[in-house]
Amino acid sequence: MKGLIQRVSSADVRVDAEVVGAVDQGLLLLLGVEKDDDDACMQRLVQKVLGYRVFPDDSGRMNLSLLDIRGGLLVVPQFTLAADTRKGMRPSFSSSAPPEQAQALFLRFVEAARDQVTEEGEGLGDVASGVFGADMQVSLVNDGPVTFMLEV
Repeated sequence: MKGLIQRVSSADVRVDAEVVGAVDQGLLLLLGVEKDDDDACMQRLVQKVLGYRVFPDDSGRMNLSLLDIRGGLLVVPQFTLAADTRKGMRPSFSSSAPPEQAQALFLRFVEAARDQVTEEGEGLGDVASGVFGADMQVSLVNDGPVTFMLEV
């Protein structure tokens, strides 16, 4: 499972010109699911995304997590992240999960992230998402820019 996180001042995702998910300060996560991924991988990535320290503390060092700053998380399914680009001039999707498996893990990821945020208490940011399989337009203001590829 691969997740490309970007620290954002704001981000939204639209389907047919309608906003289906949006966050203010927080993270945009583009989520790619590979065929060998399972619930254990998904849970590890949820913990990593929510706990990854990419926000500045009072000294300006990246020491705070999304949970620490009570930021929002926008999760967007990104099939192309699972592509193998090592050979040739065209991506191979042989390592990508089939759509049914990928959709199920994407939905469970969003739910697990929401559950974790709820457990952490009131005042935390929202967990919003894109729509699996839809043609989406993603807008963001990358803060930094700060972008990391997370893999589990």
